[in-house]
Amino acid sequence: MGLHRVAAYAPPGATALGLGIANATFGPRPGVPGFDFAVCARRPGPLQTDLGLPLTVRHDLGLLATADMILILPGVEYRVESSDPVLPALRAAHDRGATIAAHCVGTFALAAAGLLDGLRVTTHWQFADELAACHPEVTVQPEALYIDEGTIITGAGAAAGMDMCLHLIRREHGAGLANKIARGLVIPPHREGGQAQYVSAPVPSDSDDQRLAAVLAWARAHLSHPISVDLLAARALMSRRSFARHFRLATGTSPHAWLRNQRLSLAEELLETTNLSIEQIADRVGYRSAAVLREQFALRRGVSPSEYRRAFSHS
Repeated sequence: MGLHRVAAYAPPGATALGLGIANATFGPRPGVPGFDFAVCARRPGPLQTDLGLPLTVRHDLGLLATADMILILPGVEYRVESSDPVLPALRAAHDRGATIAAHCVGTFALAAAGLLDGLRVTTHWQFADELAACHPEVTVQPEALYIDEGTIITGAGAAAGMDMCLHLIRREHGAGLANKIARGLVIPPHREGGQAQYVSAPVPSDSDDQRLAAVLAWARAHLSHPISVDLLAARALMSRRSFARHFRLATGTSPHAWLRNQRLSLAEELLETTNLSIEQIADRVGYRSAAVLREQFALRRGVSPSEYRRAFSHS
């Protein structure tokens, strides 16, 4: 299991941020199992980035023919002509079963190739209306950070490309590797919520933000205990209603959904790294029975905890 040969397609005017995200998640790093990662363009040679700095690309589009996973990076020239040679290369890769992911305006290339027809997708919120108008057969959901449609994955704008890449690593190689890479980058391995929390939502005051951060840290350290919204609100010195409002502004989700994600993320890590029984793991993460854990885990992952352990166990 897992996708090891990763090719990033850099269009003209490729963004330095997009290139950095791809290399930061799939490039070589000490102590992390390596991916066979390389960047390609329409033709080898110098490629101008959005910063005006030239990038020397060694590979042409032939690299896409052998990649397990293809990342379409955003670029200044994101409106793709029907004659662009990348389009048949993407269709051929899709036909042979490669996983193809794009974030921000990189999604326009996927749409131009006809690979998004009938699918739910996301992109940078500033370009969502344009994508929907140019491709009415595509269902654009601008509120999402990323959307997984199997072999096609799309991500929102800018740094949301990191969320998308970590999701791909988590999906194909397990939460342990995704968490290790995220720790190395000093970022959360999984963000809740969607783009709406980063667009025009007001930012909580410093004191509220600090109290909420302390409550979240406490909750993560006590997942084996019953944790109610009222208990969290009391620790934050807020009313339940005020706490729920501040919580959604800060995280983009509800306290219940956040707690469920924390419990299941810890369950994934314990399944990968320990020999604890399912019953013991259920107790560690705060579920009253193994049956509840199995139900919630299957809803999130689409497989049972035992099947997940067989696929990703490092113990």
